[in-house]
Amino acid sequence: MNWLFLGLAALSGAAMALQGTFNAALGKVIGVWQSTLVVHVIGVLTVVIIIIALGAGWQTNKLQEVPWYAYLGGIMNVVIIYAVVRTIPQIGVGNATTAIIVAQILTALMIDNLGAFGMKQYDFQIKDLLGVLLLAAGARILLMD
Repeated sequence: MNWLFLGLAALSGAAMALQGTFNAALGKVIGVWQSTLVVHVIGVLTVVIIIIALGAGWQTNKLQEVPWYAYLGGIMNVVIIYAVVRTIPQIGVGNATTAIIVAQILTALMIDNLGAFGMKQYDFQIKDLLGVLLLAAGARILLMD
């Protein structure tokens, strides 16, 4: 296993919990849809600055080569931010993140098993089922009041 990429993925998970917290705080003050827009505008500006700073350039001629479903990521961003801003103030960061992680892993395992959306196919194994069951049990414990 490549520890660099595992660490980068863990950083992403920590950033998601922080992002949800920040987005929920923003949403409380300016509104759910307004905060979703502000977050995306700041994200666009950040990426533009990074592209310019790195001199990465932009190849618009390759946009037609992209499969149609790859563009759904932008819509998913809106769904994610909206759902996080709506749920965290109601159920807390820990509960919301627990639900997010369980759903994320189940969806990821289905994508891996099917090789969906151009991803490499990985066979579903009994250890995957055991992992999901243990995760669900742990999630249930975390969500107990």
